[in-house]
Amino acid sequence: MPYGVDITHRGREVRDYDEACYSAMSRPKIAAIVTAYYPRSHADVIVTKFLKGFPTDDGLIPPEVDIVSMYLDQIHERDIGVETARQHDVPIYPSIPQALTLGGSELAVDGVLLIGEHGDYAWNEKGQHLYPRKYFFEQICGVIATSGRSIPVFCDKHLSYNWHDAMWMVDRARSLNIPFMAGSSVPLSYRRPWLEYDVGTGIDEAVSVTYANLDSYGFHGLELLQCMVERRAEREVGIRSVHCLEGDAVWRGAEEGLYSRDLLDAAIGTMEVREAGTPEELCDEPAVFLMEYGDGLKTATFILNGFTKGWSFAARRGDQVDAMETYLHDAPHPHFSYLSLNIHKMFLTGRPVYPVERTLPIS
Repeated sequence: MPYGVDITHRGREVRDYDEACYSAMSRPKIAAIVTAYYPRSHADVIVTKFLKGFPTDDGLIPPEVDIVSMYLDQIHERDIGVETARQHDVPIYPSIPQALTLGGSELAVDGVLLIGEHGDYAWNEKGQHLYPRKYFFEQICGVIATSGRSIPVFCDKHLSYNWHDAMWMVDRARSLNIPFMAGSSVPLSYRRPWLEYDVGTGIDEAVSVTYANLDSYGFHGLELLQCMVERRAEREVGIRSVHCLEGDAVWRGAEEGLYSRDLLDAAIGTMEVREAGTPEELCDEPAVFLMEYGDGLKTATFILNGFTKGWSFAARRGDQVDAMETYLHDAPHPHFSYLSLNIHKMFLTGRPVYPVERTLPIS
């Protein structure tokens, strides 16, 4: 019997799929398209689980799909991809088309893991890592387009470092009827205290907190925020505006009414991994993304590097303030198991567990 986890379950429950959600056909064949594969890289914490099983709070869940091919764009100095592939009899192909056709001329796999995270790629002046996710996806789509059939594709983390490429990826997936998912492990990780809104819950204002840089970890903070506020009563209305403040302008924003400082303090109050002191004292380069949604909801996502090394969320609902911390575990990184199990479910059912549109507005 196959197992799955709902998007709302982070290490709390493993349940059976509905019988109608999967086929009794042979195990789906999956191609892993990877930038670099070394210990603790995203290839390791995702692809390795598809090979060895998914460690969860309820034990090791064996995969019901097979990794049958791999493409490695770079061989890292600490590479484990080559040896891992050898141990599991997974051939490594010299190109993405060959990995999808298994060296032939026709599409020969039933799904694709696109892990375009980590590796020696350039940075631009905005501090964005120029990972080739769109380039990889374009080649995947080329094989799909000439095959006459669509297969599910998962793109690790955000779609691209620029809006044009992210929008192209979504439009291309739609035109080819590709079941398409993207995103990170943060929305599916552990929460303390447990907090999840029923769909239709009214939310008046929300904030999230992250650390590190505006690009890769700013995405984590935005995705955490989005996975919570998208469950509100008016949730599919788009984002009207986005502003980014940096430096002292972040703290003046509270005085100017751009966000509520008590919500920020509530989110910070849940965090165990933070330095003693205040963000004002410890953050040399604070930043905040201020977003207004089409229904008028206003949110703020803070990047507080130097103050914390974690993620948190807080929201106001009438007179009530809710707050929680999202936290990760070390090896074997079980939080990635819950992300991977949702990808696994898509490969089995042919249907995304959650829409790629969650990722598109924040790419």
